[in-house]
Amino acid sequence: MNYPVIDTDVLIIGGGSAGAMAAIRAKDQNPDQRVLVLEKGDIKYSGCIARGMDAMNIVAMPGISTPEEYLEGNGISCEGIMDEPVNYRMAERSYETMQRLIDWGVCFPKFDGDYEVLKVHPKGRFCVTMKEPELKRILAERAASLGAKVMNRTMALRLLMQNGEVSGAIALNVRTGEPSVIRAKATILSSGGTARFGLPDNGHLYGVYDFPGNTGDGYMLAFNAGAELSGFEYTLVYYITKDINAPLLYITLTRGAHLLNAFNERRDKEHPSIKSMFMEHLDNKGPLRIQLKHLPEEKIREIEEILFTTERPACERFHAGRGNDFRTGEIELWPTEVFLCGGHGLTGVRINEHGETNIPGLYAAGDTSLCARGHLSGAFVYGEICAESATDRARHTDLQPVDQEQVESVLRKLDERRAQSSNPISIEEFEYKVRRIIGDYLKPPKNDYKLDRMLWWVERFREELGTMVRVESVHDLFKALEVENIINCAHLSAVASKERKETRWFPWHYRTDFPETDNVNWLKHVVLTKGEAPGAVNVEHKGILKMKGGLE
Repeated sequence: MNYPVIDTDVLIIGGGSAGAMAAIRAKDQNPDQRVLVLEKGDIKYSGCIARGMDAMNIVAMPGISTPEEYLEGNGISCEGIMDEPVNYRMAERSYETMQRLIDWGVCFPKFDGDYEVLKVHPKGRFCVTMKEPELKRILAERAASLGAKVMNRTMALRLLMQNGEVSGAIALNVRTGEPSVIRAKATILSSGGTARFGLPDNGHLYGVYDFPGNTGDGYMLAFNAGAELSGFEYTLVYYITKDINAPLLYITLTRGAHLLNAFNERRDKEHPSIKSMFMEHLDNKGPLRIQLKHLPEEKIREIEEILFTTERPACERFHAGRGNDFRTGEIELWPTEVFLCGGHGLTGVRINEHGETNIPGLYAAGDTSLCARGHLSGAFVYGEICAESATDRARHTDLQPVDQEQVESVLRKLDERRAQSSNPISIEEFEYKVRRIIGDYLKPPKNDYKLDRMLWWVERFREELGTMVRVESVHDLFKALEVENIINCAHLSAVASKERKETRWFPWHYRTDFPETDNVNWLKHVVLTKGEAPGAVNVEHKGILKMKGGLE
């Protein structure tokens, strides 16, 4: 079996916000080391911020807020399920990271000489507004200028292991179907969460808020390597623009927009959260909607500029197609499909404050990692931290020989999938059904019956993926690999949801058979690791990590 073997010092799997930042920092730390990024899309336009961004969510701005204040507020948002050292270090380094972005040309506008810092957290002001429609391109071009190499359109399939340590990865070009083997001294997972999970109500496969290529690849790479995962019971549903699932709320509400429910009752005075709006919708008072027509023309133009340039140019075409005129009409809001995410939620690979997982040689950042509700700041800061830790490891670690059996087992699986060309069901039809069932049984509210049904469907889907699904092209092949990851993430989510016998983070882990929050028994992590038997999952309970000596 022929395949190229590529050697690198630091391997980064995923070129989104965290991955691009990791590539830059790794080259800053050691310009002579080899840095390679595997990106399923194109690094210039991939990840959750496919292009621009309007804010850096968490910055402990000197004189305005402190890491201690952030930790207290975020602990409230996470309802106690937050490893304090991880989140504290992110907040502690956030301002330093912001200053580096400014040095690279990223625009954080000032008003009367000061940055605009919004209050969007339970305590303190941390959200610093940004006005940068080319953020992702700036990061990608800086990484390239420093000498980081990128393999676009490349999906990582499996981490290589040697003596219990990660020694590289096996990958597939999603356009040509060509495999490659990468030997690495240190590997960083930054390939996003499982954004493509439940099925959007609009019936499309790709109505997700995040990059649709985020199919839990990083979670499953880590899981199969033996890493610890947590938070898979935190099944997120957002409440944003109907049918396009695009950013809107903080952009409009912080600039004076009105929020009304179906009965024309104002809901913007309390600056409502996603949770409160979703709950009002479930209480049959939705859909809610945004009105801007009372605002002055210059404020409406400001909002349009952010939405249509800094965020997503597709928003302008969408609203024009719907006939939404911000000066006369309104913007309707609805719940999204269910998804798993580290940045907006609590799902991910467990790390410490150095970005290290429990597996030597493996680091995680961004939505793949568990920096609870770290958002974009968590991606940026832990991209840097992981790069620093990986660089330190690469200095005193040698490349390991390729284990041929590990590689050939993956190639045999690819050949088995390619041999499914005469099966009756297209991968698109199969994915549609998988994700519809996920919406049926994993979207809150939950109970034992629904979760058991999800586990039953997982076993059926695993069998049907190999016996019923048709694979006629490279496109079908990599889609089948993505859907396999989606199924496996559904399995982990059902196991974790069934294990946590309480309601927490209402409504995202709302169990109708255990409707109360139980801090006595469940103020802890539900940790998942790979079992011995094929498809088996080990479940452990682990305590929340606290700051040594407590907070000042």
